[in-house]
Amino acid sequence: QVQLVESGGGLAQAGGSLRLSCAASGLTSSIIYMGWFRQAPGQEREFVASIVWSNGLVDYGDFVRGRFTFSRDTAKKLGHLQMNELEPEDTAIYYCAAANSRSLLTSRREAYAYWGRGTQVTVAS
Repeated sequence: QVQLVESGGGLAQAGGSLRLSCAASGLTSSIIYMGWFRQAPGQEREFVASIVWSNGLVDYGDFVRGRFTFSRDTAKKLGHLQMNELEPEDTAIYYCAAANSRSLLTSRREAYAYWGRGTQVTVAS
C-alpha cells in the first residue's frame, strides 16, 4: 500500500503561483508513476501531469501550456507541482495519485491505484 498526502493548496490571485506537494509513504518502492489530477465542481476529474518516478520524465495535460512544472524528490518521496500564471479556471481540488504498474495511459485515472484526499486550489480573478 502507498499513502499519499497533498499539501500546498490555498488561495491565489490570477497570475500568481502556488506549489503543491505530494508526500508518499508506505510501499514507495512500488511507485512507477506519480500523477496530479484536478476536479472542479460539477466537472470530471481531469489529468494535470504525470511523472515517471525513476527517471523524471513528465507529461502534461493540454491546458497546462507551460505554466506548471512537475518534479520529484525520490529520496524524500515527494512530488512537487509548481503552478505559475494561475487562472480562475484552475480552481479545483487537486489530487495526487500513484501507480504501481506500467501503463501507456498515465493520463487516465485507471492507471493509478493510490490516491490522496486532495487539496483545494482557489484562484481569484
